Amino acid sequence: MRIREIPVDKKNRQILINLEGNEPFCVVYSDGKAKITKLPAHGETKVITHQGRVKRVKFDEGEEF
Repeated sequence: MRIREIPVDKKNRQILINLEGNEPFCVVYSDGKAKITKLPAHGETKVITHQGRVKRVKFDEGEEF
């Protein structure tokens, strides 16, 4: 799975992330939920919002020829 949910401490309003390796990543928070995803080595990652909420995360990957 490309995107996985991470726990949110709603009482203290904190997100705890264990860093693994040196790969870039993105954390998205919306409606009390937090999700994390690794970013592709070559490509674009778009966070699509609608009415102040995250609706989807789109990936467009490629390699230079």
